[in-house]
Amino acid sequence: MLRSLRISNLVLIREAELDLVAGLNAITGETGAGKTILTNAIGLLLGAKGDAALIGAAGDEAYVEAEFDGVDDDALGALAELRPEGEDGVVLARRIFADGRTRAYAWGRSAAREDVAAAAEALIAMSGQFEQRRLARPAYQRGVLDAFAGVDVRAAQRAWRELQAARRAYDELTRDADTAQARLEELRKLAEDTEGLEVDREDELRAERERLRHVSELAEGAAAAAAALTPEDGEGAADLTGAAERAVAPLERLAPELQAAGDALRQAELQLRETASDLQAFLHSLQAEPGRLEEVEGELESFSDLRRRHRAQTFAELLERGEEARRELEALEEGHDPVRAAELALEQAQAEVDRIHAALRKARRKAADPFAKAVAVELKGIGLGDGEFQVVLTERDPGATGADDIVFLIRPNAGLPFGPVAETASGGELSRVALAIAAVAGGETMVFDEIDAGIGGTTAHAVAETLRRLAERAQVVTITHLPQIATVADKHFSVEKVAGDPTHTRIEPLDDAQRRDEIERMLGGAEFLASIERQ
Repeated sequence: MLRSLRISNLVLIREAELDLVAGLNAITGETGAGKTILTNAIGLLLGAKGDAALIGAAGDEAYVEAEFDGVDDDALGALAELRPEGEDGVVLARRIFADGRTRAYAWGRSAAREDVAAAAEALIAMSGQFEQRRLARPAYQRGVLDAFAGVDVRAAQRAWRELQAARRAYDELTRDADTAQARLEELRKLAEDTEGLEVDREDELRAERERLRHVSELAEGAAAAAAALTPEDGEGAADLTGAAERAVAPLERLAPELQAAGDALRQAELQLRETASDLQAFLHSLQAEPGRLEEVEGELESFSDLRRRHRAQTFAELLERGEEARRELEALEEGHDPVRAAELALEQAQAEVDRIHAALRKARRKAADPFAKAVAVELKGIGLGDGEFQVVLTERDPGATGADDIVFLIRPNAGLPFGPVAETASGGELSRVALAIAAVAGGETMVFDEIDAGIGGTTAHAVAETLRRLAERAQVVTITHLPQIATVADKHFSVEKVAGDPTHTRIEPLDDAQRRDEIERMLGGAEFLASIERQ
């Protein structure tokens, strides 16, 4: 559901934040107060073109933001990959700059306008031009009938993806015999080239190369350290430590407290002489391998060549693919035929798709007539002629959601031919058609701006009752002049134009007393109602 709608500096609205409820939200106000700005705001989220003329006088840019609860990845489409971890809703926004440029956002991060609009369309159904476009989409009509029938197409979508993957695998293996033979040779070469290689080998060689490249520095440092400990001429640190120990040793008998110092000096001398020996051995090891650097460089270059030849990004990937090649070759030697296996996988995937598509078709055909009759009853109840409505199913090429085309047809006036809903109805009629369909099938958040165009009396009461029933199953936001609708709303907002410099529009939720006053105004005001009572 649409949790909140925030608007900043859009036309006459300086700042507004509408906290909406799950049921029926009514927005009322005098003609010209600025109610249409709300439809501009939602239209921007749905992808309407931004225009600098929509920026109000309170700043250099306009901003619209909508927060939705409980949104799954299917509804988000391409935005799903931007979703923060642990976030079950979505925040969509649009900003208009002074030069007419616009920018779209999801969770505060820049996103493509088309992606934000597609997500908004999946979450909001809005009357007017957006509704006409939505009602004309085959995917919408299929989704509505599926919702009424209780059909979940996610299994069909998964099966279709698996079928496409199986078909690609089969095509790759059977493209031609030469390709198959070339692939077999490639597997054999890959297995041969990686045989006996160890996972850590490249890292070990890189470390050894780094050491060999700095052999002069290593030799110079090790030699200086060895000379400082045990020089060929003169006394070094080990000799001086020994001299200190020899000076203390005769005194330990006279002053037992010197024994600890003597022990430390003896241990230090021993460690220093051992360290000097280790340094000398290290120096000899450096001198013993004069051509080792070239050997290491050659082995590393051979690994790079293997990666390029077998199209592996890393040494680990090369070894992993080599292991896979050996397993596949072993399977071939044991009689496993990858082409036949791919063929069987394709047949199984196709059979599963056919089974699911057949079940979808059966469910849709079973639901089509009851759905059409239920919508017809709703249409008649809200004043659209005899409410004649049809659902036509035809076959099409299979796809992710089945192999059925579904078209909604309507005849709002007797004697006229049936026609597609989006082409036959217009204006307020189109909004009422959408209301009737939603009243039967439910749906996403619905926003109505023209639902009360040209109606009143009994029809107004019927529309209000239909909206009330719809709001029990879906969130509804309606901008209306009809008190019949306002009285059944779960939450009521008032739009008021405030005089000033500049004039601006204020939108506020109403408490019970304010709501009574607003409905009284919509009915004609206190004086008008009093005059009716006197009559």
